[in-house]
Amino acid sequence: MIFDIEVKVSLKEGMLNPEATTIERSLALLGYDVKNAKTVDIIKFQMEGEDREAIREDVVDMCERLLCNPVIHNYKITVIPQNSACGA
Repeated sequence: MIFDIEVKVSLKEGMLNPEATTIERSLALLGYDVKNAKTVDIIKFQMEGEDREAIREDVVDMCERLLCNPVIHNYKITVIPQNSACGA
């Protein structure tokens, strides 16, 4: 079975986010009053396997070892079997 994987990586509360600060300032220059902007990286890929929980455990390992820095990042994992996705 093929699974669609989505990992959303964001900075933990209290971490400096220069990208979001730049976005806020730029939007202010355009006349928009935006507060508390945050940025999120979305990583999408597919994995093959039979057990959804085993796939999730593998993705957690990927996040902890490569996809993010657990000291400064939070991450959210979504695992969807392809045959249950919309339009399938």
